[in-house]
Amino acid sequence: MLKTRTSCVAETRIIPFPFEFTILRSRRRSISIEVQSARVLIRAPQQVADSVLHDFLREKTHWVQEKIHEQQQALSAIPQHTYAAGSFLPYLGQEIRLVLGSGSAARVVLYDQQLHVLLSRRRRMSAPEQTRRLVQGWYQQQALKLLTEKTDQLCLAMGLQHTGVSIRATRTKWGHCTSRGAIQYNWQIILAPEPIVDYLVAHEVSHLRHHNHSRAFWQLVESVCPDYVRCRAWLKANGQQLVL
Repeated sequence: MLKTRTSCVAETRIIPFPFEFTILRSRRRSISIEVQSARVLIRAPQQVADSVLHDFLREKTHWVQEKIHEQQQALSAIPQHTYAAGSFLPYLGQEIRLVLGSGSAARVVLYDQQLHVLLSRRRRMSAPEQTRRLVQGWYQQQALKLLTEKTDQLCLAMGLQHTGVSIRATRTKWGHCTSRGAIQYNWQIILAPEPIVDYLVAHEVSHLRHHNHSRAFWQLVESVCPDYVRCRAWLKANGQQLVL
């Protein structure tokens, strides 16, 4: 859903281009084109004529089509989990098999590469929905525990101190360190191989000393994660597929 302020007006257009696009007008002073999730958005000042925007988009059509194609391919590669018995889910770069059962109370236990999910007979929801909620809740608990432990250990080793570790669900950032020293992680990083998790922790902990991406910051990251370049590239290339 496109969210706009009251001063913005969104219009969806198709002709005369081979793709649909949305024009978002506001008080901004320049024109820009964004392609996100294979959708095209033109941001423009309120007074700019459609003909000017069309000319601008026509010059960028080849680039836009390439971006749409790239993003459509990336979106098609995103796994769709069914949470059915016998299906496999990613966990720290490995695959764990989902085993379902039922009982008087809900429970989730990982044992021997199998995630045993006991569904409660008392809950008034479908088995797939209950399974999804239980599995995602378990993943979030494991993520918070693991990321807190790794953050605490690295802070201790580097002589730094954070003010709290939390998890959140966002696709725009894998991690964030606030100016007050609170570190937030996207819990779905726990789907990635553990070296990638370690890189993310090193990245955010290093922000406790350098609140920027300066040369000194990357040198600090490298000092605790020598393989950070490969890990960073892996996350950039594969991060979109880390969904549950």
